[in-house]
Amino acid sequence: MTYIKYAFWGLVALCLVTVSFANRGLVELKMLPEAIASALPAGLGWLAPVVQVPLFVALLIGVALGLVIGLIWEWLREAKQRSEASRRRRRIVELEREVARLKDEKHEGKDEVLALLDKTG
Repeated sequence: MTYIKYAFWGLVALCLVTVSFANRGLVELKMLPEAIASALPAGLGWLAPVVQVPLFVALLIGVALGLVIGLIWEWLREAKQRSEASRRRRRIVELEREVARLKDEKHEGKDEVLALLDKTG
């Protein structure tokens, strides 16, 4: 099974390297559209940076950002289920302690037959 996992990740790495070599051209990444960036006052030019990076870097950053946003979204969405599971675990521990306590009280040095005689007599 580990060989299959290594083969899979090797194939993923090979695909990423191939895509990276095929998309080495530089692209400009802009924070704001041209019309809005030109309307900004001179002192606020830092709000509209322009960066030149290889296309594969932009693609990989986009994929990574998508994964991070998706993971955070799912973590927030599943908060109710995690809190419910935690509450149920605490309740189970409480009940197990109570069962152990009741078993100890039942068998506090008395024989079951003597305990029955005490109840009837």
